[in-house]
Amino acid sequence: MDFLKKLPSGRLAIGLALLSCLATNNIAHADAIKSDSEKPDIKINRPLIPVNKDFKLANGLRVVLSEDHSVPVVSVAIVYDVGARDEVKKRSGFAHLFEHMMFQGSENVGKMDHFKYIESAGGSLNASTHADFTNYFEKLPSNQLELALWLESDRMRSLKVTPEKFANQLETVKEEKRLRVDNQPYAPASVKLEELAFDNWSNGHPPIGYFEDLESSSVEDVRKFFDTYYAPNNATMAIVGDFNSEEATRLVEKYFATIPRVILPKRPDLSEPTQTKAKYLSVEDPQAQAPAFWVAWKAPARREKDFYALNLLQTILSTGESSRLYQRLVKEDQVALQVNCSYDERRGPSLFETFVVYKPGSTAEKVRDVVYEELDKIKTAKVTDVELQKAKNQILRQLFSSNSHSSLQRSLGRAEILAEYTAFFGDPGLVDTDVEAYLNVSAEDIQRVAGKIFTKEGSTTVDVVPVKKKES
Repeated sequence: MDFLKKLPSGRLAIGLALLSCLATNNIAHADAIKSDSEKPDIKINRPLIPVNKDFKLANGLRVVLSEDHSVPVVSVAIVYDVGARDEVKKRSGFAHLFEHMMFQGSENVGKMDHFKYIESAGGSLNASTHADFTNYFEKLPSNQLELALWLESDRMRSLKVTPEKFANQLETVKEEKRLRVDNQPYAPASVKLEELAFDNWSNGHPPIGYFEDLESSSVEDVRKFFDTYYAPNNATMAIVGDFNSEEATRLVEKYFATIPRVILPKRPDLSEPTQTKAKYLSVEDPQAQAPAFWVAWKAPARREKDFYALNLLQTILSTGESSRLYQRLVKEDQVALQVNCSYDERRGPSLFETFVVYKPGSTAEKVRDVVYEELDKIKTAKVTDVELQKAKNQILRQLFSSNSHSSLQRSLGRAEILAEYTAFFGDPGLVDTDVEAYLNVSAEDIQRVAGKIFTKEGSTTVDVVPVKKKES
């Protein structure tokens, strides 16, 4: 079970034409792209993920099926439309805590036996909590599909929430927070960054929560959370792999159809005011060995108009050693040890962050000036065709490379894509639309978005100052 937070941080091969394009338009051949007439003609077979069946049970559970008989494997992905943004003040961390609780046993499954059943059958499983959703998945030999559906339905129907299990997982989450946040260099400052950058608490508090909120919660709070959000009409399931759609439909109905739906609560207001004045904070960090800083800007939500250009701009700025910020700060000026940009893609207000670990002989102000110089270059001059094409290739590589988590070559990658697009936007085929949107982004789009987003008055800056640990 992973607590996922993007720090400088959510498939089937589509034909030889694209794979050939990716192979021949890599960095080594990027200089071959010299004019519009020489740009590669990328043709993609669609749909990227064929859907054999898309249906909804009477209780509201949406199910998407995609058959692929190339290997005897099946993946099941379930997205629950609940994340940190759905929490209320004084009860932060519940979405993540509940992810842990979902493995603590149900009416017919003992504590942690979910792992035992899946792994004994030769499968794997995991889960993760995000700002705007929680997901669970299993990947198994295809003759074990019924096992996965039984396990998921049993905990959706009858999760056992006891005081003992709650107390145990509360301590587990607190220890995870100590290990992965409190005692990690730069991690506490990253939490402060989001708290400062967002004006709306629903957007700015960390998914892992605060100690005081977790410790003041009760087992009744946990039961209420389960009864509110863990219901079929708040879930979407995708099944991808070697199975028969009609048989899978029968199994879904067998295990899920009798689980009652619930009345879902009103969703929180996630709106953010336009930032008109720069924000600043300095954070001392006893774990940090070198000084660092973040500069962040509020950014568009996933699939909004400027989302695609900003994602490509992230790649142009900091992905790989040939990226602009790496070349300038690390290679040329030699003032930084590390530079990274990240775009936290949420279904609501998001952040675009630039994170720099700089050399002790430099100052934060001077290094930030260099960062802004590079951002101003994007605003005043269009990126080159080579840079833009390489950025698009890198986006595509995430979909088609076999070692990518979201690879279309993996049944699990396809299942998670289908589940997310269906749960978030109601259409499993939007992956095709998004790929087309990326390919259509122009250098003018990049320039326009940079000018719109990267303003001094809209920035939030957090300096990280290393300090010696206090002796106990």
